[in-house]
Amino acid sequence: MNMNGKALHIVCVAALLIALGCKPSVPRDVIQPDDMEDILYDYYVSQGMASIPGPRTGNEDYQRDMYFNAVLKKHGVTRAEFDSSLVYYYTRADYFVKVYKNVQERLSDEALNLGASEGEVERFTAQSLSSDTTNVWEGVRSALLVPYAPYNRLQFVQKADTSYRKGDSFMLAFKSDFLFQGGSKDAVAYIAVKYENDSIVSQTSHFSVSGNTQVRITPVNLKAKEIKGYFYLGGAYEKSPDLKMLFLSNIHLIKFRQQKNDKDKSDVKTDSLSVKRDSTHLVSDSVRRQRMHKFGVRPEPVQN
Repeated sequence: MNMNGKALHIVCVAALLIALGCKPSVPRDVIQPDDMEDILYDYYVSQGMASIPGPRTGNEDYQRDMYFNAVLKKHGVTRAEFDSSLVYYYTRADYFVKVYKNVQERLSDEALNLGASEGEVERFTAQSLSSDTTNVWEGVRSALLVPYAPYNRLQFVQKADTSYRKGDSFMLAFKSDFLFQGGSKDAVAYIAVKYENDSIVSQTSHFSVSGNTQVRITPVNLKAKEIKGYFYLGGAYEKSPDLKMLFLSNIHLIKFRQQKNDKDKSDVKTDSLSVKRDSTHLVSDSVRRQRMHKFGVRPEPVQN
């Protein structure tokens, strides 16, 4: 290697060392990104387990706290370490975005294995959705929101295809899980249907408890051409290190074909709102016990 080659080699190595030396890293006293991702993921799973109906030795808040402590113990982390690390991640968007996206992807991949309820929406799916009842949702099945822009909103826009007919009605349905250590809960689900004459019918639902929510657009004797809306988590004005997350799962947009005997109902006022909430979770006892064992939580004794 000649002198010029050696000089170039030295310069490249020096530049690499400088780049590595200047690369920002998470402080040692903060839970590292991969570990934080695992903790948040297990936290979500554990909180879902805490909300499953069954024999109880205490109230639901006690159950949630017990499962949270089990998750921290599993990962060898104290609550003080978790809280201080969370404060750090809330102030470092570059690291938080990666953790946020990875948790969301894992939830999307395994949403159906996390104890989702088998309510009305799931029955539609299980029956392969007849021509009169179809799940037309094109977005992600699960999402994670935090009260900090731009991660506090999930928007969607869908164009109607040839399968849409006059008189179709729609239902936006989803399961929500609030994981809040403190502060007020304020979330919004909004859906708007634009019809062939450019008229728009919309509905807004505020929700602040975990459970299943359904927001309906009643039949209109017009053909829809576009459906849009959003999910939004408020509370960014509350400056607090407390964990504040909203998990949305099992998101569906059900299109109902109007039946012949329902045609007379298509003139119903479209400014009405139908919201149905069902927090029932149907999970087999064996699955429930298996998940409790995963977090080191002993099954509650059956009360006589």
